[in-house]
Amino acid sequence: MADKEGKVAVADGGTLYLDEIGELPVEIQPKLLRLPQEREYERVGETRTRRADVRIISSTNRDLVRAIKEHRFREDSYYRLNVVALRLPPLCERPLDLERLAEAHLRFFVRQTGKPVHDFSLDAKATMRRCPWPGNLRELRNVIERAVILACGPLIELDQLSQINVPPHAADSEIEVGGSVSIAEITDEHTRRVLARSARLEDAAEILGIDVATLYRRRRKWQHDAPE
Repeated sequence: MADKEGKVAVADGGTLYLDEIGELPVEIQPKLLRLPQEREYERVGETRTRRADVRIISSTNRDLVRAIKEHRFREDSYYRLNVVALRLPPLCERPLDLERLAEAHLRFFVRQTGKPVHDFSLDAKATMRRCPWPGNLRELRNVIERAVILACGPLIELDQLSQINVPPHAADSEIEVGGSVSIAEITDEHTRRVLARSARLEDAAEILGIDVATLYRRRRKWQHDAPE
């Protein structure tokens, strides 16, 4: 019986993709470190050292710098893998992409199910824009699949999106200038509305007249203070 090649051997001369690298147990990380550093590895159950010329691409949704401080990720592993870093903004920072991606998922699941659905209702679109989407693309995909399955007409209606969680501050607000509210509440509400209508964080910062770093910290604070 011929040996079955492992993923590293198959990727030799090409690219090895490591998904969710932040979930790798600390005790296994030194074994992984040997591959990008020395281009060497050992198969499970073998003592023979093998070589592989691979380009490594890894991804994670974890804060690895924080994980290092909490001793959940090795610092040497981080610096060896973090040669060129690309940050993919979450859906909550890309409202224009959100609608485009939702429509793409809608078309995909309509083809799969044969349902005569062709769009989202206005209320459904507004609710999706207010959702922070902590699960990003996976959450969006699951929500759209379920909505298509439950759809009874040509539009995805609001009640078919009941599983998404819109935080209280994202609902239509009664805060108004001149009302019994503080300056801080008015500022927060205005900032949230500008963020919801802006394609990028940079665009919102320019409209608000503040720097991107300040806006980013403010948005992170809201996410941290939001109830679980």
